[in-house]
Amino acid sequence: MARKALSKARLLTLTGTGGVGKTRLAFRMAELLRDKYRDGVEVVELGPLETGDLLEPAVAAALGLQDASPDLTGVLVDFLSAKRMLLVLDSCEHMGEVCARFVDRLLRTAPHVQVLVTSRQSLGVYGEQVLKVPPLPVPGPGPGPMAPETGRAPDDRLEAPGTGRTVREVARHAAVRLFLERAAKVVPDFALDAGNVERVVRLVRRLEGLPLAIELAAARLRTLSLERLADELDKRFDVLATGAPTALPRHQTLRATMDWSYQLCSAEEQRLWARLSMFPGGADLDTAEDVCSGAGIERLEVLDLLAGLVDKSVLARDESGFRMPESLRAYGSEQLTPSERRLMRGRFVGHYRELAEAHRIDQLVPDQLERYRVLRQELPNVRGALETCLSEPPLASAGLETASAMWCYWLLSGALTEGRYWLERGLDVVPEAGRARATALWVDSMLALRQGDAEAALPLLEECHTIARRPGNEDILPYAVRTAGVAAFSSGEGRRGLALLRESIALHRALDDMDGVLFSLYFAAAYGSSEDPGQAVEFGEELLELCESHHSLVSRSYAQLVLGMAWWNLGDCARAEALVTAATEFAGASDDRWCLVQCLEVLAWCAGVRQEHERAAELLGAAHALWQAAGASPERLCYHASSHVRCADQARRALGRAAFTSAFRQGVRLGTGRAVMYAVRPARARPAS
Repeated sequence: MARKALSKARLLTLTGTGGVGKTRLAFRMAELLRDKYRDGVEVVELGPLETGDLLEPAVAAALGLQDASPDLTGVLVDFLSAKRMLLVLDSCEHMGEVCARFVDRLLRTAPHVQVLVTSRQSLGVYGEQVLKVPPLPVPGPGPGPMAPETGRAPDDRLEAPGTGRTVREVARHAAVRLFLERAAKVVPDFALDAGNVERVVRLVRRLEGLPLAIELAAARLRTLSLERLADELDKRFDVLATGAPTALPRHQTLRATMDWSYQLCSAEEQRLWARLSMFPGGADLDTAEDVCSGAGIERLEVLDLLAGLVDKSVLARDESGFRMPESLRAYGSEQLTPSERRLMRGRFVGHYRELAEAHRIDQLVPDQLERYRVLRQELPNVRGALETCLSEPPLASAGLETASAMWCYWLLSGALTEGRYWLERGLDVVPEAGRARATALWVDSMLALRQGDAEAALPLLEECHTIARRPGNEDILPYAVRTAGVAAFSSGEGRRGLALLRESIALHRALDDMDGVLFSLYFAAAYGSSEDPGQAVEFGEELLELCESHHSLVSRSYAQLVLGMAWWNLGDCARAEALVTAATEFAGASDDRWCLVQCLEVLAWCAGVRQEHERAAELLGAAHALWQAAGASPERLCYHASSHVRCADQARRALGRAAFTSAFRQGVRLGTGRAVMYAVRPARARPAS
């Protein structure tokens, strides 16, 4: 039914009560339909987001986009305008108005994109098809008495005594199949037979076919017999329904099941359930031990308690740790007392503040890439910590410091809009002219400059300079000067910009801040590659040596890139190509698309110099796809603009407009993985003609 509805509408919203299986159905549809769309299916989980302001950054991240433009909506719309794909937005109920505006614009501007939404209510967008997801089908009530357990071997041809229906008929119902599937994970030899069929029917009917309620109940077969399980549910629901004119509403059925499951947990399991509700992105064992132990939970108990909650279907375990379904997370949050909530918020915020600081990427360390991956995996929880901090004035400064410590993550991941969102919220609530504010000001300014938003960047930078020149802030001044250098280049003042970047390098050296030297050298080599390529080579070689001596591989790829650009501008194409090819391999393997798109550009220039104009056009096309996905263009970067235009013009003249366009489009169609292979090993990955 859902597939049929989607075939007739560009927007299908699956609605229904919590626990009814909207997400399960949407994910199943995404899996089944993936091959039906030329550009595939993308799923965006919105449940962990606490604010609609992060909807578009979350969609961009799921699509692999970087937002090097202050108009992220425009970037998304441009990217999706020619796509033929299905976009799944899961759990939209808490940001319905924001989702509605986004989906409405998307449907009007991306004619071949379909959207599948799960929400407890419809979006109200024109053309929306709404499908209310019913509970799983359950068997009807049987006329006969409850049969005793016989212990007979299963036989799907047997009738349940007194009912007139076979076990096979009962097993066709989806609610029964789900119960049997979950029961078999708890009791491996559990099977439906004539002796237990009516108890199973009674149980799934009592739970009204709600998948989450069925899973919670089936998990109890580890400690309860089927008969006892059915009897306990009957007693609980009968008490709740006393005096009610009709059966319990479905949301009360789920609530009653969660209450029952919670009360059957040990006191320690109950505490851990409630405390883990703080984690929108789930938690691994170490984190659960660090944050959730104490005050009634011994650290050594946490592993066993986690296993117990997994056994009870309260938690799901995957390769990254332990996750809790949103309905159970909301329920667990309700169980936190005010004092325990304060305690947990402090621990949660403290943990993620330390995690952000311990995983800074702007340092000369060998594990830069691993740090990046940890931050990306923990981002839902970091967001939760930032939201908590910036919603509570006493914690606001900690939130601002956390957002600032992640500046290099925001840049590398391309999450510039999200980074600016947290920084600007923090700056609004931390007005004191101290170190936290000064640091956030230069970081916010740097992100704005990367997005080409000089109008927003310059006032921030001016205030940062004012604070940084005060006594005691000497270590902030080099960062302010560095950002001013980038700003000068962005406004066309190359000579002044290079002078400021040289000054920032000297200031960092005077403070023995080699991490600061690292990034000032990078910007000096990148921007100086066109302004003063000879000196840019010096900066780039020092940068590369620094990265290699500290085994800082992410930074090394950028050092190879900017040094390659400097050699290119000095006319040494062979040296430039060797350096940039090495950077391309690492950037492709680590999915660093900002480094990769620039590498493809430079390799296109090199191909053009060798008169390989078709290859140059293909590489320009491959780069174009990534520039578009970033909401950026080579013309916006002063150290790319002239070489890009010259390369494209030469290839167009040499090939003719039609052949150039054909080769360019082949490059666009390569996709990221094949583009890397083609750039590095062209003979093995040349696009089909």
